[in-house]
Amino acid sequence: MPTNAENYYQNNAEATRAVKAEMADTLKGFGALHQAAMKPGALTVLEKELIALGIGLAVRCENCIYAHVKASVAAGATREQILDAAGVAVMMQGGPSYTYLPRVTEALDALKVPAAKTA
Repeated sequence: MPTNAENYYQNNAEATRAVKAEMADTLKGFGALHQAAMKPGALTVLEKELIALGIGLAVRCENCIYAHVKASVAAGATREQILDAAGVAVMMQGGPSYTYLPRVTEALDALKVPAAKTA
């Protein structure tokens, strides 16, 4: 049985196709905002993705967690960096973020992001 993360990665694009067609202008506007905010600037794309992941955890947005774990990995984040950012989110927001930590490891596992090798 696929995990929620695997289901998201396999099906989200298709699941959002209808809403994209019905709300094209709104989604184009959001897309432009996303591109402007997430491009390299004073912060790197990696730093911005880790911040977005932390916020996704804090607001308990499962799809945001999956999306920003994947984008963090694409920006070069290690499993340890992602988990460290998740720990900061828990410190700032507490128990509700803590309960969403399994979504982070589920996403990392679905993306096959390895743990660092210890000596």
